[in-house]
Amino acid sequence: MLSARSLFQEILDDDRSFRLFCSIAASGEAQGGWENGRIAALVPESMRDLAPKIARHGADEDKHGRIFNALLRKRGLQPVPVPAETDYTMLLERRGIGLTHTKLRRDEPLTEEDVLVYLSHSRITEQRAADQMVMLVRYFGDNPEVGKAIKMISNDEDNHLAYCHEELLRLARAGHGRTIQRTLRYCALSEIRVYRQVSLAVMGRMGRILGWPAPKSAALAAGIHAIYAYERLIGWRRMVSLTMPERRDALGGSATAAPAF
Repeated sequence: MLSARSLFQEILDDDRSFRLFCSIAASGEAQGGWENGRIAALVPESMRDLAPKIARHGADEDKHGRIFNALLRKRGLQPVPVPAETDYTMLLERRGIGLTHTKLRRDEPLTEEDVLVYLSHSRITEQRAADQMVMLVRYFGDNPEVGKAIKMISNDEDNHLAYCHEELLRLARAGHGRTIQRTLRYCALSEIRVYRQVSLAVMGRMGRILGWPAPKSAALAAGIHAIYAYERLIGWRRMVSLTMPERRDALGGSATAAPAF
């Protein structure tokens, strides 16, 4: 039976597919860590109160990258180069989502609008990350090899999503509501296209590694397109809504250390 559980179990059981999965995940988290670190350093004076939370966000992302690399080392594996077509972060940047690496490499303060763009972009991508981790915890939270890692990452992603909601609502009340809603909508509609593109690329590579028959690969591709159709029609609205989270000041403390494996 074709299911998310069975697919991820196949990926987990094979060293080559597991290596690619962890390498893609580690690379994306490391990029997120660098981006948040640079944003924290460049936040404008009028928003300096956000800098510690952005830095904490970046520290969490760095930690996640180390966790995925640790899972590889535990199996005696080394990371592999991430195929360009599976690089979610860079593909988003090419579509004009978020703040470009060129901007972040400059030692010039960001503007308030830049910070709104960053938080809106993060609200969308953290929703995707949180949803994916909830699914992995549901299926593999008790797995002796990866359960501890995915539970920690899932908790962090929930914190990141709560932080984005709370800060965007605060800024909306301060008069930035229209800009935030416009940016959220643009980011969401662009992200779902990139997510489809990356999902097809990742599953295509996994299929070649694991030797999936053509009908199975075709069914997976059809499922990815169906998810995109739903998100393009109505699902994107969930990604742009803002509600005050139960977890308040979710990034107000220090980052937790990565566990030993």
